[in-house]
Amino acid sequence: MNYFELFNIPVSFDVDLSELPKTYQQLQRLTHPDKFASGSDQDKLVAIQKNAQVNDAYSVLKSPLSRAEYLLSLRGIDLQHEQQTIKDTAFLMQQMEWREELAEIADRTDPLSALESLEDEIKQTIKSDLTKLRHLLESDQATDEKSAADVIRQLKFSYKMLSEIELKEDLLSDL
Repeated sequence: MNYFELFNIPVSFDVDLSELPKTYQQLQRLTHPDKFASGSDQDKLVAIQKNAQVNDAYSVLKSPLSRAEYLLSLRGIDLQHEQQTIKDTAFLMQQMEWREELAEIADRTDPLSALESLEDEIKQTIKSDLTKLRHLLESDQATDEKSAADVIRQLKFSYKMLSEIELKEDLLSDL
């Protein structure tokens, strides 16, 4: 059973994020291992497996990036273990500029403000990429699936940059 079927929602990049936690809680109640504490060893094992599947599904479905990867995996494209790199030279140049800016941020007059500005720029890029990804995943063209995979790779980098910015903010705030 795929995660969308498990949560009884359409297979789509767009999911109702307000309903997802409610369904998760219902599924948790149905599959929680404590509910099967007096059952056979087989019942306990099945409950643990089902509960783990519910947890995995929720984790994937609530995250746009994980959800997009999962959608592609349902179409036979697995990005989890691939070694393909980003070939978009404009994005690679942007990536290098962001890295340089982050490396030099402590030398700025107001480094926290500079970090906030960089963070805003990256969030704007993420927002744009998620919109692009949504349209690509709605398509059933093989070329769009490849493009969606490329956008996912870019988003992974952008989200990683946001994490690095948060770490840098924490470091600068402690000084």
